[in-house]
Parts: sequence; C-alpha cells; structure tokens
Amino acid sequence: MKHLYKKSELTFSLVLVGLYVVLFSIADNLSRSIGIEKILTAPLSVLFVAVLYVWIHKNGLLKKYGLCAFDGKAKDYFYFIPLFVIGSCNLWNGVQLNCSPMETALYVLSMLCVGFIEELIFRGFLFKAMAKDGIKSAIIVSSITFGLGHIINLVNGAELLPTFLQIIYATAIGFLFTMLFHKGKCLWPCIITHSVVNSLSIIGVEGTTTEKIISAVILTAVSLGYTALIYKNKKHCKT
Repeated sequence: MKHLYKKSELTFSLVLVGLYVVLFSIADNLSRSIGIEKILTAPLSVLFVAVLYVWIHKNGLLKKYGLCAFDGKAKDYFYFIPLFVIGSCNLWNGVQLNCSPMETALYVLSMLCVGFIEELIFRGFLFKAMAKDGIKSAIIVSSITFGLGHIINLVNGAELLPTFLQIIYATAIGFLFTMLFHKGKCLWPCIITHSVVNSLSIIGVEGTTTEKIISAVILTAVSLGYTALIYKNKKHCKT
C-alpha cells in the first residue's frame, strides 16, 4: 500500500475505489444468497475501516486526511444546522422496522462503516490527490465521481428513478462535503452526516415517486445552498 501511495496518490485512490466497489458488491450479493442481509458486508466493512485507519495512523496522515479536530468556529458554519436536515432525510416519510432486528443491526453497522470509508476515499484520498493540480477541479471531479459512484446500486437491484435521483443529490452533497473538508480541514462532520443518512435508511418509510422527487430537490437545494454560504462566509472572513 505504502509503495503505491508514494508512487501515485491518485492511482492509490482509484485502486481503493475499485476495491471498495467490487468487494462490497460481492459481499452484498453473497449476503443475499445466504439469506441474511449484510451478514458478510458488516464484517468486511469493519475490517476495511480498521485497515484504512491503522494504515493512516501508522504513516502519520491523520491530519492530512481530516481525522482530527475541526479547524474553525461552529458559528462560521452556521452551527452545522443544514447537516442535521440532510442527516434526517430518511425519516421524512415516517419510521418503521423494515428488517429483522439482526439484519437491522448488521445494516446499521455496515452503513456506519461505509460513511467512513466513502468519505475517506472520495473526500480524503481522491480529493487530496487531485488538489495538487488545482483545488477547483479537484472539488468538481471528486464530487461528481462520488455522485456517479452510486450508479453501482443499479447492479445491486435498485430501481432506475431512485438511483438517478440519488446520483443528483449525492453529487450536490459531494460538493458540500468537499467544501466543508477543504475549509474546515476536518472530515468528521462529513463522516458523521454520511453515516447517519445511510444508517437511518433501514428504518425509514419508502416514499412515493413524488415524495422521492421532492426529497431529492430539497437535499440538492440545501446542499448547494449551504456550500455557497460556506464559500462566501469564509471568503468574507479572509478579507
């Protein structure tokens, strides 16, 4: 890992993306064939997180990839209120138990880890690697890549419209999270919000097509609006 990282951080990031997509898709499909959702994905998720964190810590990269304290005042980021809105999105249509208690626990564990993994890969490794050639292009590419990455859900059996909507608002959230990380030098607000969104989906009531469209519009608007506010506020503070 270290040799590849030193040779090319971008290649290292893309290899991680590929490994993540392939391994987790296989684990999800095998879990379904066994008959217990996330039974293999959950331990894989924990292992993936452990390996990444230990490697980052061992190589003194915690601060570089935002696994440190937030650099800034909460009021400058509007006390992160929009993140609470985003984090609650899967509860907007109500709450219900969609799986057995064991499957729910496995799902939540998996999704908590996925939030960490995806943020570290897309906002951490990929963004930092591309930022060497320009911050603006790095923000755009890493955000769009994050959004398009959700197309893998189609392979795992998701419907077309919900997946398309998810790609749209995930791209917007990608811009927000990248801006938060770039300005605050800390990945934890992004990791926590991402993990909460993923985890709560297992107890959320699936909305109608209209409700899904409305939710996607709200999430996209909140994310892009918050991104603009952070950018303008931090720019004003520097002048």
